[in-house]
Amino acid sequence: MAIPRFKSILYATDLGKNMRPVFRHAVSVAEQYQAKIIMLHVAQPLGATGRAALELYSPKKVKSLEHDAMKGILEKMQKRLEKFQRDELGEDSTLVGKMVAVVGDPAEKIWKFAASEDVDLIVVGSHTGSGFGSGFLGSTARKLINMSDRPVLVVPIKK
Repeated sequence: MAIPRFKSILYATDLGKNMRPVFRHAVSVAEQYQAKIIMLHVAQPLGATGRAALELYSPKKVKSLEHDAMKGILEKMQKRLEKFQRDELGEDSTLVGKMVAVVGDPAEKIWKFAASEDVDLIVVGSHTGSGFGSGFLGSTARKLINMSDRPVLVVPIKK
């Protein structure tokens, strides 16, 4: 029986205030296995309501405005990922090998990204919301567990 080895770990984050303990779990596993961490943030695309509001103000420029807005969001998220890593690990850490921000459905993007990078483990928080039902497993974590063909470590988020 082969014992699993983790060489690469995908840490998927929404960069919320409760995600630092989740990252620390990814760091702990990475240090134990001398693995590299890939940090991933998935921004959800503009929904139907937002698109409709844009069309009211500028119907001919919706795609251009949406593209520019998403580009700005991704650039901002990339900077936040870099700051998050510096705050947690310091300037000289080599534990994180890559940081990526993308747009799409979070569970699907995490799953596809994990496959494309051939990671050995995915680390996510149990949920991100703080409203009704936040004590239950969040929709992204639940979907990811159901679709993933690789181990998923779901770290409970405490309020």
